[in-house]
Amino acid sequence: MSENIEKKPGRMLGNLAFNIIIPVLIMTKLSGEDSLGPAWSIVAALIFPIGFGLWDLKQSGKVNAFSILGIVSVILTGGISLLQLPAEYIAIKEAAIPAFIGLAVLITQRTSKPLLKVFVLNEQIVNWHNLNKSLEETGTADLFEKKLAISSYIVAGSFFLSSALNYILAKVILVSSPGTTEYTEELGHMTALSYPVIVIPSMIMLLGALWYIFAQIKKLTGQDLDHFLAENK
Repeated sequence: MSENIEKKPGRMLGNLAFNIIIPVLIMTKLSGEDSLGPAWSIVAALIFPIGFGLWDLKQSGKVNAFSILGIVSVILTGGISLLQLPAEYIAIKEAAIPAFIGLAVLITQRTSKPLLKVFVLNEQIVNWHNLNKSLEETGTADLFEKKLAISSYIVAGSFFLSSALNYILAKVILVSSPGTTEYTEELGHMTALSYPVIVIPSMIMLLGALWYIFAQIKKLTGQDLDHFLAENK
């Protein structure tokens, strides 16, 4: 357990550095014609998130659909920018991916493997053996499924919010002609603003979903939450 806790801060810092800080610095500081130029600065900037994504996949030892989706998103951003397609394509791409995930959360809610258990209630957080046993003993398993559905709506809503904010951010910031230094700098600014403008509000909603379902678990089982945490396996 302590080993996982030590790894998470390092991975979070690496995620922030390779996906945001380094690409932003390259695109905003090295995109001038006297440096890397608008095209090569995009190429150099995107190497870092792609490389980190591949390294993270290797470290996890298994194929993660969302990690792959993140890598594909970065590649699409680079491709659209290097092909000098209209900025509208970037805005659509930025909105489409979280919207797709939000729809997937809603659709899989009625399946045996809802995505809610990937984002909020995965096995690294919840001891499902203890929880299912307690729900069966109290006869509240069916009611818990209804509470899960509500939590799924909150999680899906966080992705739909991200989709809308992604689109608005891209439309507001990317105003210069593709292929120019100004456009590359704007792409860097958009990347920098994505964290406070998009990630933080979405994270608040995800934490809200987590708080809600944990409160329901305690209410339905009558037991302290500590009994259902993954560390108590």
